[in-house]
Amino acid sequence: MPELIVFQNTVDEIENMDPDKFQIYLSAALDWIAKKGALLLLTVLFLYIGSKVVKLILKFIRKSFDRSGISPSVSGFLASLLRIVLYAVLFITAASLLGFQVTSLVTILGSASIAIGLALQGSLSNLAGGVLILILKPFVVGDYIQENDKKCEGTVQSIDIFYTRLLTPDNKLIVIPNGSLSATSIVNLTAEKVRRVDISLGVSYDSDLRKVKEVLKTVAEGYEYLDQEHDINVFVDDFSDSAIQMGLRFFVPTEKYWDAKWKITEEIKSVFDRENIEIPFRKVDVTIKN
Repeated sequence: MPELIVFQNTVDEIENMDPDKFQIYLSAALDWIAKKGALLLLTVLFLYIGSKVVKLILKFIRKSFDRSGISPSVSGFLASLLRIVLYAVLFITAASLLGFQVTSLVTILGSASIAIGLALQGSLSNLAGGVLILILKPFVVGDYIQENDKKCEGTVQSIDIFYTRLLTPDNKLIVIPNGSLSATSIVNLTAEKVRRVDISLGVSYDSDLRKVKEVLKTVAEGYEYLDQEHDINVFVDDFSDSAIQMGLRFFVPTEKYWDAKWKITEEIKSVFDRENIEIPFRKVDVTIKN
């Protein structure tokens, strides 16, 4: 009903219009078309060719997104945003070809963009961070990461446009804004296929260091998932107050890191007991004087 009323009012205005004024408007419109006829045809041709070029650009960009493995949600969002920008540039350029003053329109759009950007500064920062993470891929879903800002760590469950979700070993869900995550250093513990295990322990000053080093190396060599491409390092790390600090380093598949650390630490204690190698512990001597 409201549309019918507006249409009827427009018809009434046209019927009640002064014939002289109508003739003037019509004549001015025909004169403008006559003057701009060639330019109008050129603009229509420009819009047709420009739309074809925009479609080719968007098709090329979508294929690039598919090859790079970007998340479909992010690639779709970026493609839509780029489509709007390209068509806006196309129509503004076409309007300028016809002689329209587009400077004021561009100024208004620029001011509106600045206002919207300031109002959504945090969200835009998270959006940009999410896009960077999905394009550069410092980590992917399934990686175990540590971020050095808030000291959060866990297995990556999902990478959304605005947030990344981590699951901690004790089954807690951590939601981190992508803006802060992309602006801090990140340690990806599962990016490589193998990882080094470091074990440090103390032995008595009375121990035979050659024997201790042989025992530690033998224990490490006995681990079934030991990576043979890297050497086993056994060394004296430090001389503390009550013990000689020994170090043991070796590489295992990343998924076997904790299994290797726990098993070999337990095996070292068992072998030291059999070989009578003492692991010192703090003792307190109490002297009672009468």
